[in-house]
Amino acid sequence: MGLNIAVRRPDWRAAVAAGLCALSLAGVPAVGQAQARELPDFTELAERMSPTVVNIRTTERVRSAQGGGEMDDQMREFFRRFGIPLPNTPRRNGPPTAPDEESAPQQRGVGSGFILSADGFVMTNAHVVEGADEVIVTLTDQREFKAKIIGSDKRTDVAVVKIDGTGFPFVKTGDVNKLKVGEWVMAIGSPFGLENTVTAGIVSAKQRDTGDYLPLIQTDVAINPGNSGGPLLNLRGEVVGINSQIYSRSGMFAGISFAIPIDEAMRVADQLRATGRVVRGRIGVTIAPVTKDVAESIGLGKPAGALVQGVEEGGPAQKAGIEAGDIITKVDGRTVDKSGDLPRIIGNTKPGAKATLQVYRRGATRDLAVTVAELEPDQARRVAKAESPASAPKTAIGLTVSDLTEAQRKELKVRGGVRVELAEGAAARAGLREGDVILSVDNVEVVDARQFNAAVAKLDRTKPVSVLVRRGEWTNYAVIRPSK
Repeated sequence: MGLNIAVRRPDWRAAVAAGLCALSLAGVPAVGQAQARELPDFTELAERMSPTVVNIRTTERVRSAQGGGEMDDQMREFFRRFGIPLPNTPRRNGPPTAPDEESAPQQRGVGSGFILSADGFVMTNAHVVEGADEVIVTLTDQREFKAKIIGSDKRTDVAVVKIDGTGFPFVKTGDVNKLKVGEWVMAIGSPFGLENTVTAGIVSAKQRDTGDYLPLIQTDVAINPGNSGGPLLNLRGEVVGINSQIYSRSGMFAGISFAIPIDEAMRVADQLRATGRVVRGRIGVTIAPVTKDVAESIGLGKPAGALVQGVEEGGPAQKAGIEAGDIITKVDGRTVDKSGDLPRIIGNTKPGAKATLQVYRRGATRDLAVTVAELEPDQARRVAKAESPASAPKTAIGLTVSDLTEAQRKELKVRGGVRVELAEGAAARAGLREGDVILSVDNVEVVDARQFNAAVAKLDRTKPVSVLVRRGEWTNYAVIRPSK
C-alpha cells in the first residue's frame, strides 16, 4: 500500500517579504531603504551652488612671424596644462603675417572658478590665467565681466581675479581636516567649455604627495580640461578644494583627479588679496627622500626626514652649520615625516624668524638654529661642484680612491673626502662611478685616502655599508652590498 504524503512548497516571495518586514520592525533597514539613504541626491546641492561657479576665458595678443595656426581652444588649454608641446598647426588662408606683427586678441584657453565674496573676488588656478592679456568671467545668468588679475602663485597653482559689482552669490569654505576618505564630493566646472557641468564621486585619498608644493586631495570625480579652477564641494555645499590636475596617460579623465586643499588655497588667496604676491620662507637646501635602505644602513631606523643633497653657498642653512648628507627630522619640534614636508613647513615660516632644525648626522642628532630667509621667484642657487686628481689601491668594496687637492676641498667647502678613481664589483653595482667624492663611510667622516682605506679594511664584509657621496651638485647616500 502506497503512502501518499502531501508536500507543501513554501512561498519564497512571502517569506522574503516577511523577513524584510521583520527586519524593519526590528530597526534594521531593508536593502532598498539602506541604498536610498546611502546614495546622495545632488540635485539641491547643484541648484544651490551652481550660481557661485563661473566660466573663465582668457585672451592674449600673439606676436608671430608665421601667422599662427588654428587650434580648438579647449585643446590649447589641454596641451598647456598637461605639459605637452603645442604641435605644428596648419596656417590660416591668406597672406602671411609680417615678422613680429601683433595680431588681434586670440582666445587662448578656458577654465573655471568660484566666487569668494559678494564684492566679486574669484578664485581659480594660476595656470588658467597665466600669460593672459584679458580675462573674461561669465556667470550662470550669462552676465560677462572683464576681470582684473589680483595675483597668482605658480607654486600652489592658485590665482585670484576681481570682477566689478556687488551682491554676487559666493561659496562657503569647509574644514579639510574633517574630510574623510570615501566621502561623497561634487565638482562643478566647464570641461571643454561646457559651462556648469556637474560631476560627482568620492574622496580617494588625502595628503597625496604629487611633488607639488602642496599635498593634494585625490578623488575619482570626473575632471577634464576646462574643469581647472572649479570647486570641489562636500555634501554640505562647502568648498573643500580647487580642482587642478588629473592623472592620465591619454590626457583625458582616467579615474584619478587632484584638488588643492581649500585651507592651503585660502592662505595663498589672503596674501594675494592683501599684497598681490605670496611670501614664503626658505633655508637654501636641496633635498631628497630618505629610502629604507639608507635609513637602515646609517642607523636612522625608519625612512623619515629630508636628506640634504646640497647646501646653497652663503645661504641660511650653510650659516647655521647644515651640511650635505644631514637628514632634517624636525623643525621647531614638528616632525618631518617625508622630504616633501620640509619645504611646506619652512615655506609657511615667516622670513626673518628663527627655526630650530633637528638633524641626524653620522649616527647622532643635533639641534641647529637657522634664520629663515624669503623665498624669491626662481631663486638662483650656487652649490659647490666636484672635480678630480690622482690614484691609490683598490679596496675590499671595489673602490679605488685618491686624496682631494686643496683647491677641490676649497671649492667643495669640505674638510676631507676622497675622489673615486675606479668603481668595480659591489661599488659599481651600488651606482658609484669615477669622479664621485666620498665624504663618509658607515657614519664615519672621511679625512683622506689613507684613513678611508683603513676604515674600509675594518668593515664586516658580510654586511652592507653606507657611504655618503657627492656627485656634481648633489649629495646622497649609497648602500654597497657584498656579493652573496
